[in-house]
Amino acid sequence: MIEARKSIIFEKIFSLYHRQLLAYSFERIYWHQTKTLPGIPAVYIANHSCWWDGLIFYLLNRTVLPKEAYIMMHESGLKQYPYFKWLGAFSINRENPKDILKSLQYAEGLLQQEKSVWIFPQGDEFHLESRPLYFQTGVLYLLEKCPHIPIVPISFYYSFGQKRKPEVYIAAGNHTFHTDLTGNSRKEKTAALEQICTYQLDELKKLVINKQLETFSILSQR
Repeated sequence: MIEARKSIIFEKIFSLYHRQLLAYSFERIYWHQTKTLPGIPAVYIANHSCWWDGLIFYLLNRTVLPKEAYIMMHESGLKQYPYFKWLGAFSINRENPKDILKSLQYAEGLLQQEKSVWIFPQGDEFHLESRPLYFQTGVLYLLEKCPHIPIVPISFYYSFGQKRKPEVYIAAGNHTFHTDLTGNSRKEKTAALEQICTYQLDELKKLVINKQLETFSILSQR
């Protein structure tokens, strides 16, 4: 397992490049939330449809997330882009059960240190319109180990409008806890979480299609 090695110096240098990269690549990046994000450490989960998701996470970590956050990243991707570990990425190898457990225990340790953790529970990248959002059960392992930690569903939606560059729409849902999820088993509670996130993503899609953006703020624009 590859552990995160956050570097303040690297973050400062990377943030300059990152800001320009997002402005060059996207017309605008929008943010939407209905309630205040929990001020305590949280597990943030999001749908995963493209390589950009990790860099969008970094933008959120710098702007709207109330706690310092780390992100779980597939080992092959972290080996390909090793600089992510200096921004707070740690690896998971789903082909090795022992490595999966080690990564989840590492994430648990971060939560106990009052650091937030960001997870893409689909495990791999899937098309933005794929439904339902099938989740791995690892996130429920964390919630079982840390039942006092809230979980916050985040939805990413990428869309082309009337401009040359695409736009990104991000929505934060209401946080919940392990005991609030319906079902008794880990599998049942994972399915309940899938339903919450699928519904939230579809509602975000409707807002984008209908151009109901009055409650959105802009995090980045060209």
